[in-house]
Amino acid sequence: MAFPQSFLDELAARNDILDVVGSYVSLQPKGGSYWGCCPFHNEKTPSFHVLPDRQYYHCFGCKKGGGVINFIMEIENLSYPDAVRFLAKRANIPVPEDRESDGADRLRRRLLDLNRDAARYYYDILQKPEGAAVQAYLDRRQIRRGVATRFGMGAAQDGWDYLLRAMTAKGYTKQELLKAGLIVENKKGGFYDKFRNRLILPVVDVRGDVVGFGSRVIDKSEPKYMNTSETPVYSKRRVLYGLNLAKKTKRPNIILCEGNLDVVTLHQAGFDNAVASMGTALTVEQTRLLSRYTKELVLCYDNDNAGQLATQRALDILKNSEFNVRVLQLPRRLVDGQYIKQDADDFIKFQGPQAFENLLSGSENGIEFRMAQVAGKFDLTKDDDRIAYADEISQVLSTLQNAVEREVYTVRAAETAGLTPEALRSEVERACKRRRYKEKKAQIRRELNPSATLQPERRELRYANLRSALAEEGILRLMMRDDDLLDGISLQPEEFSSPVLGKIYALLSADRAAGRRHSMDALAGELSPEEMSHFVDILQKPESVSGAKQALEDYMRIIREESSRRSGEENIDPLLAAKDKFKFKKGYGGKNP
Repeated sequence: MAFPQSFLDELAARNDILDVVGSYVSLQPKGGSYWGCCPFHNEKTPSFHVLPDRQYYHCFGCKKGGGVINFIMEIENLSYPDAVRFLAKRANIPVPEDRESDGADRLRRRLLDLNRDAARYYYDILQKPEGAAVQAYLDRRQIRRGVATRFGMGAAQDGWDYLLRAMTAKGYTKQELLKAGLIVENKKGGFYDKFRNRLILPVVDVRGDVVGFGSRVIDKSEPKYMNTSETPVYSKRRVLYGLNLAKKTKRPNIILCEGNLDVVTLHQAGFDNAVASMGTALTVEQTRLLSRYTKELVLCYDNDNAGQLATQRALDILKNSEFNVRVLQLPRRLVDGQYIKQDADDFIKFQGPQAFENLLSGSENGIEFRMAQVAGKFDLTKDDDRIAYADEISQVLSTLQNAVEREVYTVRAAETAGLTPEALRSEVERACKRRRYKEKKAQIRRELNPSATLQPERRELRYANLRSALAEEGILRLMMRDDDLLDGISLQPEEFSSPVLGKIYALLSADRAAGRRHSMDALAGELSPEEMSHFVDILQKPESVSGAKQALEDYMRIIREESSRRSGEENIDPLLAAKDKFKFKKGYGGKNP
């Protein structure tokens, strides 16, 4: 959606980037900008900064950057129009609606309306006789009606097209239902409800929008669990079930579970800080979301092999984050002489809330979990296993950055295996040296290949002609610093070797021609988040103001030299070029001269 420039200017003036970013990130002033830990990737040393005078942010770690609208798009997972509306609501500014939204924006809003109406339909069915089978299932699971209402639970009837008929009667099209993931198309071109004879659990994001649905069968059929597939309004990597409720908790942490019904049971038992990932392992996007509400996570996955693996993967993602991470390991339950796995739902039902509270208060931290996992792989009464244990635990301990923390756990690991602290300390130090050597070697390789460091990180933005592209970057920096430098210059976007740089140049040139100031907020509507981040990364590079005119001449010369060279190469007959290449190889026996 193309918003008027005057509106965007007022929006930016009323939503100062320092205030907006500061409401999500703890920022400290340093050298004319404000620094903090990046909300878009895990880090302990701040590499994210906000420049109030230029009204944009940039992270030297993950390279994300842009203006205040880009920040809200990224942090809230919103489209450009929705981010604008978000900021307008924040500043109490009316949004001009005299221009039509673009197709993607209209579709997104339409699908959110459809999901809301579908959730209401499923909820209403649960309250009627048609939902009796699902209600009986909830009764068996000991889920109280008040809790089911709090989570907006519903019932899908045992039929092919109940929802389809109800939603089309409300004016929604079959294509909209298909895009929302609520119906499925068969081989003959017909449509039927995706969720049938199931308990329905609406997935509500932190803004209160119904973005998708989870479901569970109420009989023995398969698949047991079924969730909404990826849609324009739902990405399972960016959503956590129950976070819309857990974000209000007074507890000091958030519990991360595997299943949706684990979350429901824990909330019912008084643990209103429980959430679950949507049928996937913990993702970086979900950790960003969680960081806005807590600094302590408790991992409470099932105690089977899959749960242990999920815990390990989560710890890998969280190892360099600001989170204090703890692991709550559920004990196995003895049934008929055998120990069987149990999830949080089972534990609460059989052991009670107080037993879970005791486990929660005694949950171990991430490194303790890793150490227990390694120790469990070996028989530490055998010498060979103790040697192998020392080697593996040294690798784990070498990842600890804090020397005191490393020392404490080295002594503890030595006691576990019956080794002297001195012996294991030596092994850990050797592992640290090997790790540092590998990191240094990788750094040297990067430094020996400077062209690789000058290329954009994202593959789709890579430069085909590095010499020309670096000059094109310089042109863009000069335009942002002093637009008047380009008065009388007739450089065309088509002369740029990089499509993305040519696109940005064209947008800035249009601003110049219209007499508009360059605005990050207007550009956010024209550039993808990746393109905007790359542009801001370019602006971080130094550019001399005093030598700007000479730099401009040099940049222009390089761009035109490379443009002429490309044009010359395009005019070469490919058959003649192939013949010359064959003669070259034949003349030198296939070797370079």
